[in-house]
Formats: sequence, C-alpha cells, structure tokens
Amino acid sequence: MRTLAAPQPVTAMAEGLPVSRPAVSQHLKVLKEAGLITERRNGTRRLYAANPQALGELRAAIEAMWREALGGMAAAIDHEQEG
Repeated sequence: MRTLAAPQPVTAMAEGLPVSRPAVSQHLKVLKEAGLITERRNGTRRLYAANPQALGELRAAIEAMWREALGGMAAAIDHEQEG
C-alpha cells in the first residue's frame, strides 16, 4: 500500500500503478483542491504529502454517515420484525 506520509514526487507515486503519470497528477490535483493533501515545491519538482487533519475530518464524516445509515437500517429491520 502506498502512503503519502512522507512528501513524494508524482513519478515515485506513479511507479507500478496501472495508470499514467499524468493521470496520477490529475488525481493529486483533485485531492489538493479538496485539501486532503499538501504540495510543496522543491526546485522544479512538486512534492505531495497527506494532510492528516483533513483526512481525520473526512474519516469522521464517513464514519458518522455509516453510523446513521446502519442505525436507520437497524430501525427498519426492527420495525419490520414487529409488524
């Protein structure tokens, strides 16, 4: 599994992936715009790393969504079993 814990250039991240380097760059652009990763320049290269705070917030939001969905499903099953 690849990680963005340490800043990496696109070429390092694209190695071994079944998509092109330009495709990886486009995905990184979307993640950066969403605030999920950071970018810093090192000469002519751009280095990308995960934004732990933003990823933590995203994880919390997804977990809340699943809790709500599963709670609703459990309530529907209970209601069906009662009726």
